[in-house]
Amino acid sequence: MEPIRLISSKTVVLPYTDIDTDQIIPARFLTTTTKAGLGQHAFSNWRYQADGSLNPDFILNQGTAQGCQILIAGNNFGCGSSREHAPWALLDFGFKAVISTEIADIFRSNSLKNGLLPIVIDAENHAWLMSNPGAGLTIDLQNSTLSLPNGKLVTFNIEGFARYCLLNGVDELGFLMNQLDTITQFEQARA
Repeated sequence: MEPIRLISSKTVVLPYTDIDTDQIIPARFLTTTTKAGLGQHAFSNWRYQADGSLNPDFILNQGTAQGCQILIAGNNFGCGSSREHAPWALLDFGFKAVISTEIADIFRSNSLKNGLLPIVIDAENHAWLMSNPGAGLTIDLQNSTLSLPNGKLVTFNIEGFARYCLLNGVDELGFLMNQLDTITQFEQARA
């Protein structure tokens, strides 16, 4: 997992509410246990037409979305099943952060454990982002702030341990492995 400190990118807006994990990554792509290549299937039912060609009307297929690392989504993003493949697909597609007014708890947890930053902000600033696709934003994870193009700073909450792991590019297992010397000393002292 790559450390996250600052994310500076233009945004792409998906203006739908209740985007569930099956819309993010359809169930037919869940047979893999690896993250590699899942990005090509992200939002597959919307990105591709029946003949397999790209749907030119879908925002992620348009030139303005290319290279965007910040997804602005409608309310209740990531609802539905608990599939970990959903954040894997978004990361593999190139997103580093998702911003909404509400992010489903299990999706949020899976995202944090896999290096995708889920950010919940207030309705007023969210409405501004939804109506200004392509806005250039800077996310400062250390300070839990989002800098809007007009200079406004928006704060967001993120649990301390999750922030530590994201800032240092470690998952929970990596964190424990970094404590191996301390754990070994403790075990030897108790033996």
